Amino acid sequence: MIRVPGFEGRRVAVFGLGRSGLTAARALKAGGAEPVLWDDGISSRMQAEAEGFVVEDLTAADWSGFAALVLAPGVPLTHPVPHWTVEKAQEAGVEIVGDLELFARALAALPEGKRPQVVAITGTNGKSTTTALIAWVLKQAGLTVHMGGNIGIGVLALPEPVPGAVYVIECSSYQLDLTTTFAPDVAILTNISPDHLDRHGGMEGYVAAKARMFAHVGPGAVALIGVDERWGAGLAAEVEGAVSVGVGGQYRPSAGQLETPWGAIDLSGARSLAGRHNAQNAAFAYGAARALGVDHEAAVEGLLSFPGLAHRMEPVGQIGQVKFINDSKATNADAARQALASYERVFWIAGGRAKAGGIDDLAELFPRVVEAFLIGEAAGPFAAALGEVPHRISGDMASAVQQAFEAASKTGREEVVLLSPAAASFDQFPDFEARGEAFRAAALALGARPVGAA
Repeated sequence: MIRVPGFEGRRVAVFGLGRSGLTAARALKAGGAEPVLWDDGISSRMQAEAEGFVVEDLTAADWSGFAALVLAPGVPLTHPVPHWTVEKAQEAGVEIVGDLELFARALAALPEGKRPQVVAITGTNGKSTTTALIAWVLKQAGLTVHMGGNIGIGVLALPEPVPGAVYVIECSSYQLDLTTTFAPDVAILTNISPDHLDRHGGMEGYVAAKARMFAHVGPGAVALIGVDERWGAGLAAEVEGAVSVGVGGQYRPSAGQLETPWGAIDLSGARSLAGRHNAQNAAFAYGAARALGVDHEAAVEGLLSFPGLAHRMEPVGQIGQVKFINDSKATNADAARQALASYERVFWIAGGRAKAGGIDDLAELFPRVVEAFLIGEAAGPFAAALGEVPHRISGDMASAVQQAFEAASKTGREEVVLLSPAAASFDQFPDFEARGEAFRAAALALGARPVGAA
């Protein structure tokens, strides 16, 4: 755990007692603060009480006595409307922060020679893979690495800082919205496309939240920014000394290849970096590793040996010549684009709870779709968007997997059954992980041999 200083003997309100909220309360308490907790859910409040925390109804609390409000990232700060805790804090002049800001302050309070380094990653798509890939490359190079934030372990639950360690932190736009001093040593933006617009009041607010990653990039820090869309390109032009990744950038990724200032890297033999988008992820990882002093050979070796992440273009099994690829993390069209562009032919499973624009922007990739199998609430709208592209409404995951396999196996050639939903999972599953596991289970039930099985 990372102890949070600066609030010794002072009351700090904590609202939202999920993973980040409870972790923040523990870190504050360890640093000498007096956290006061509340949540709308009874079970969350009972868990907090069981841990010995003060649980107090913040609707009736005296807010003038609080030094800060620690807000869980899932609680609205500004849109669609500010949460009532936000209004009460603002009326009382109480600062509002999140766990990422507390993490930043904890590290800043350390003597300069004892501060670890921080690599922070944000973006609409690819940030989890990039985060895991960076952590892997640095570990393979022999560094002490702690990975967390919006992936895996909450940032304040990571091990206490020691000199020489590197924290690799995935940052969501919600978390960044609650930062004021966060200053990573390597700051990365993978890309920006419309997402979470209801929480940020539109695209301008969403881009502004992502831009907070670079607000305090100082001398000696490195900013790596994807420039393949106008928002990233615009941000790269505003951040002094930014290193661009993309078409015309200082790092130029293509399928199976990465051009860098130190020469070309052949990624065709990489275990889990198929497609141009993964070459872009590799560019960020390589750039981060080099910025932290890892030599070229060690960085490349780490890239090539990366095992990949579950639900991100994950090969889950094969029957004969038919491969099953789980890309359940593709919860919007832009994410699904990366998977569709990686294969010449796919039997595509898509659908769920559609986001703004649906799959209209993927039309140029429809010729790669041999047939689509549609599930969930978006099945009808997606069918309309596909038009003359062969498709059927399968309804549920098990039916879609079976129908896709039967169609693929009839061609007599190597084929790919791809789950890349281009939609959220919440109509049929609690999260994208559960959706991906349902796909895996359906494939295995048909007799698919897990990847790596003898």
